[in-house]
Amino acid sequence: MKLKFVSITVLTGILLLWTSAAFCQNAISMSEWVEKVGQGSVNWSAGFIEAKGIGAPPERYYGKPQARPLAQRAAKADAYRNLLEITKGVQVDSRTTVKDFAVESDIVNTQVRGLVDGAQVVKEEYMSDGTMEVTLRMPLYGELSKIMIPVSIQKRKEIPPPAPVVEAPEPPPAPVVDAPAPPPPPAVVAYTGLVVDARGIQARPAMSPRIYDEDGKEVYGSANVDREYAVQQGMSGYARDLTAAQSNQRVTASPITVKGLKTGGAGRSDLVISNADAQLIRASAENASFMKQCRVMIVLD
Repeated sequence: MKLKFVSITVLTGILLLWTSAAFCQNAISMSEWVEKVGQGSVNWSAGFIEAKGIGAPPERYYGKPQARPLAQRAAKADAYRNLLEITKGVQVDSRTTVKDFAVESDIVNTQVRGLVDGAQVVKEEYMSDGTMEVTLRMPLYGELSKIMIPVSIQKRKEIPPPAPVVEAPEPPPAPVVDAPAPPPPPAVVAYTGLVVDARGIQARPAMSPRIYDEDGKEVYGSANVDREYAVQQGMSGYARDLTAAQSNQRVTASPITVKGLKTGGAGRSDLVISNADAQLIRASAENASFMKQCRVMIVLD
C-alpha cells in the first residue's frame, strides 16, 4: 500500500513538472515587447507575428465525420486573412508600414502574400461547440526584412530628420580671473552595444528605426548597418525592462545606455538623444562595429 502511494506521488510530481515546463515554454516573458493587433500580435522582442482564426463547419455537417476537417479549413482561412492584415500593419520605419510599400509595388505585395501563405501552424484547438481555433506564426525578420529593408533604405532620403531641439540661449558667463585650465577630455571607451531608454516619450517599435542627435544629425540608421545583420535580426531589439535590455546577448558585455529625449515621424519610431550622448557613441572606431552589427536595444513602455 505504501509503495503504491509513493508511486502515485512520484507520477503526480512528474506530471506537474511537465505541465509547468510546457507552460513556461509558451509563456511570454514580462520583459518582451508584444504589440496586440486585432486577432493576433507582433512580438518585437522574440521577432515573430502571430494570428488566430476561428472556423465552424456548415450546419448540415454538425455531428458528422466531415465536421472537423471543414472547421479546420475555415479556421485556417480566417487565420491567414488575419495574419495578412496584421503583417501589412507592421511599421517599417517612422512613416511607412508594410501596407504602404505593398500598395506601391505589386512585386512587394506578391512577396508579402507568399510569406503569409507559408506561415507555420503552431496551435490547433477544437472547441466544445464544434468550432476550431488555429494559430499561425511567421518570422518578423529574415525573409520579410529582406523584402522591406532595401525598400526602406531607398526611401530613407525622402524622410526628413526630426526638428532640432531648440533651447533658450544661455547668458554669457561672467569674466573669471585666473580661470583654471579646462579638464582633459574623457577617455574613449569601446562599447559593445547601445541601449536607448525610450520610456516616457510614447515611442513605438519599427523594423528600421533611426536615432538622431539634438541637431537632427543621424547617429544610427540603415546607412551604417550591415544589411545581412539587419535582415536576420532586425536593426534593433526591443524590451520593456531596462535591466533585461542591458543584459541582452544582443548588446553583449559593455553597452552604453542613453536616454531618449523625444520621438520623430508619424510612427514615433525615430528617437532623439542628447548631443553629449551622441558624441560618446561616435567617439570610438570600435563603436562603428557594434552599430554595423545592429547591436542596439530599445526600451519601450
